[in-house]
Amino acid sequence: MNYSPHTEDDVRDMLAVVGRADVDGLFDVVPPGLRAPADLGLADGVAEADVLAELRRLAARNRPVDEGVCFLGGGAYDHYQPAIVPAVTGRAEFATAYTPYQPEMSQGGLQALFEFQTLVSEVLGLPIANSSLYDGATALVEGMIMCMGSTRRQRVVLAGALDPRYREILDTYADGSGAQLAAVPPRSDGTVDPQAVAALAEGAAAVIVQHPNCVGILEDVPRLAEVAHVAGARLLVSGDAALAGVLEPPGRLGADVVVADGLSLGNGLHFGGPGVGLLACGVADVRRLPGRLVGETVDIEGKRGYVLTLQAREQHIRRDKATSNICTNQALNALATAVYLSWLGPQGLRELGEACLAGAAYAAEQLSAIAGVELAHPGGVFGKEFALRLPDPVATAVALAERGYLVGPVVRLAEEDLLLVAVTEQRTRADVDGLAAVLAKVLAADPASAGAVEPAGVVEPAGVVEPAGVGR
Repeated sequence: MNYSPHTEDDVRDMLAVVGRADVDGLFDVVPPGLRAPADLGLADGVAEADVLAELRRLAARNRPVDEGVCFLGGGAYDHYQPAIVPAVTGRAEFATAYTPYQPEMSQGGLQALFEFQTLVSEVLGLPIANSSLYDGATALVEGMIMCMGSTRRQRVVLAGALDPRYREILDTYADGSGAQLAAVPPRSDGTVDPQAVAALAEGAAAVIVQHPNCVGILEDVPRLAEVAHVAGARLLVSGDAALAGVLEPPGRLGADVVVADGLSLGNGLHFGGPGVGLLACGVADVRRLPGRLVGETVDIEGKRGYVLTLQAREQHIRRDKATSNICTNQALNALATAVYLSWLGPQGLRELGEACLAGAAYAAEQLSAIAGVELAHPGGVFGKEFALRLPDPVATAVALAERGYLVGPVVRLAEEDLLLVAVTEQRTRADVDGLAAVLAKVLAADPASAGAVEPAGVVEPAGVVEPAGVGR
């Protein structure tokens, strides 16, 4: 018998709160054409092999990213995952690691997390990093709660173009934490006005900014740090760790707390997840650090060892002293990030960023030259991602996907739908030229000629084996 923790009364109360008549109503937001039928049409007593064959047939309707040329952005990017990452993370010592509560049983795992923390500290530019959180969004809200606790203030200023999904999660956490969110919209060039932020920052716990923001534009972090600090607030930056080799770490630009998602650092797309939350802060905030902090020490014989130095959850300290309910970390994904960064090294990380920036600049030039296409923020400086203004961005993204080119997602900013295009080190000039050719034909509304175009890299995606080879 299957176990269900919810009684009929529980379900009825939940449905009343969310305003649905029944459980099926929870899925009304999913278009009918995308919903699987309740009955898969399998007869009773079907052999296991036949069931698996049918499931494989259904799964084959999916189109994996590597079947096309990927320019997808919005937080999940098609970066290269070197073979050394799964080779290390797949070892039994890590894949089946013992819980780190008892350090004598888990020295290898603790050391790996300690190295991860050190690498994250370097990449984000602040002295203290925890052993990871669930993803970038979790890291952001935990960073917000840290800032509120440190300043004993409730108001938080959201500066500029923040990822809409992150904003929704911040709204959810605000309901429980008492945070009072105030948003400052971006200007026409995609950046936020520091003066407008200053007008709201007085008495705030934190100013939160994404850098690059959700449309790829770089923000003026030093100026925003100055504005926040004058008001007695913390500056919390959500960044892109994959660009750490070419962009100054936010912590060195004045940010007090920096967060990011390590999905781009050796973890692969994996249908958009799981990611791994990166969070770094200064010494002043270390007592409010969520999750786990691994420290280095010595045993009674003077030998080096690793322990859980700090845990802020009520499971480990008195409830009234707890600052977070995060009780674990993404250890395997954190290990992948540590292996990836160690494999790249400083020079490789720099070449990775340079390849992304050069590819994005070339793509923006080629695509914006097409009739009916324009850069949404021509005055802004972008990283590896930029936004395009098109007559119908959703229909265009679908048409491109049907021809083997994956772009998007579509993001709404200032009541306008914009199409995101991201360029990683995996994309070549041939890929960009192929995208430009197909996009021009799609917009010219010539289906016959558009369908005849063979997208570059679909059969054998042109990419790199190592970051040192990118930028060509």
